Amino acid sequence: LAEGLHDLLPEAAIVGEEACAADPAVFGQLGEALCWIVDPLDGTNNFAECKAPFGILVALAERGETIAGWIYDCLTGRFCHAGKGQGAFVNGERVFARETGLDPPIAANSLIYLKANRREQVRAAVAAHYTLVDIPRCAAEQYPRLVLGQNDVAIFERTLPWDHAAGALFVNKAGGKVARPDGSPYRVDDHARSGLIGAASG
Repeated sequence: LAEGLHDLLPEAAIVGEEACAADPAVFGQLGEALCWIVDPLDGTNNFAECKAPFGILVALAERGETIAGWIYDCLTGRFCHAGKGQGAFVNGERVFARETGLDPPIAANSLIYLKANRREQVRAAVAAHYTLVDIPRCAAEQYPRLVLGQNDVAIFERTLPWDHAAGALFVNKAGGKVARPDGSPYRVDDHARSGLIGAASG
């Protein structure tokens, strides 16, 4: 992936999950003029257990703002992409986010990185208004579900750029909404903050 992306845009930095794990200083490249952000295997736990879903996430950021993203489901071949000023697409067809239409709506919340007491507080507060479903443990699956009418809301605590850059852009360009809890947009160079909410509609 790194070799191919470099050939497409040699001037862009490349930031991957594994590279940041090996050298945290790589995080500093996320705010550069152009930066590829790569997760070559999203849903690692699922993959290790020989089960779906898992996928590949690639995003392109410009000075901390995601301007393009690609989400590939390795098993089904579903290919989602979005671009600034271009909309969102699945297998080349323009898509628009739609709610499930269920009452109460569906929430799939990734709370595993919250402290135990806080996790139960959030779960109880959300459960009063939503039907809670299991998370797929794979951002490459969770973000498309918000667009394709399967889930209405998703809460994330950990917001590392390789997990969220492509998906957040995809949902937003499809007409859904992904933002920080205070309403501010998600930026890839703002990795010190935690918390992100995604929804099928604004």
